[in-house]
Amino acid sequence: MKNVTLGRTGITVPQNGFGALPVQRVTKDEAVALLRKAYDGGMRFFDTARAYSDSEEKVGLAFGDGYVKREDIIIATKTHAKTPEDFWKDLETSLELLKTSYIDIYQFHLMGQCWKEGDGTGMYECMLKAKEQGKIRHIGGTAHKIGVAKELATSGLYETVQYPLSYLATDKEIELIKLCNENNVGFICMKGLAGGLITNSRAAMAFVSQFDGTVPIWGIQREKELDEWLSYMDTDVALDDELKSFIEFERKELMGDFCRGCGYCMPCTVGIEINNCNRMSLMLRRAPSKSWLSEHWQQEMEKIESCVNCGACKTKCPYELDIPVLLRKNLEDYREVLKGNREV
Repeated sequence: MKNVTLGRTGITVPQNGFGALPVQRVTKDEAVALLRKAYDGGMRFFDTARAYSDSEEKVGLAFGDGYVKREDIIIATKTHAKTPEDFWKDLETSLELLKTSYIDIYQFHLMGQCWKEGDGTGMYECMLKAKEQGKIRHIGGTAHKIGVAKELATSGLYETVQYPLSYLATDKEIELIKLCNENNVGFICMKGLAGGLITNSRAAMAFVSQFDGTVPIWGIQREKELDEWLSYMDTDVALDDELKSFIEFERKELMGDFCRGCGYCMPCTVGIEINNCNRMSLMLRRAPSKSWLSEHWQQEMEKIESCVNCGACKTKCPYELDIPVLLRKNLEDYREVLKGNREV
């Protein structure tokens, strides 16, 4: 496992980070055990967010009481604030829950625009003041829209950019890595498993490891998942011919208009669980389980019939998908499985 430096932050860590969004789904004791095992196994980069319910609290419980020296780990978190008042409220809450006096990388969460000094919002000025006060060390932003991500990378204002990156990435998304490197901006890779569609961790790791200046944050909820990522700490995962062939096959099968399951389209005006229903066909192929055919999911899928084409979901989708069309395609495929015309 090679070490990488995140642009001009100067932060150097193993190219294997811990995404702490999923620990909100486990108990505090389970989360603490996972986070500490990750540290003991060599992980040093831990990413969370104010929006991830109690994730920050669990990171604080794991590391805030002297289990590690504070300078030995990198903590990145995020604020979804849209006003300076909410910014300061979020920051103070994050510091308290994380049990730390400073945050290594503080990021604007899911940015719809590139906030800049003097733009009238006061948001970037908040970052500058927090940095001056020593409460944050570096300024970052996360985005799902490639245009916003590129603006962050070239603005000269942001030291890191967090953006989805997996071996299903398009050429434009790969170009973003080059753009970040050219501008000395660290690249934090989220959704390296494409929301669960990618199931080969070795291929996922090998793909990311070919790029300098990038740190992938793997969403980890279970110990067996953590064990997989830790197994790569003591070895170089090369993108050999076998893995290249595998990735090429995967890309042919999965590339195109598919739902990543981010959930930013929600809530639906008529109650459709879009982020899961819109991935059902893929999940039946990629993670087959009879549970997808339960009465609960049959009822959820049939809600697609109530779609009124209001378009609200389309305006919120970071990937500009035609969600109503994809939903109906998923419903048709789902019904074929129920009829027995296609196997799970």
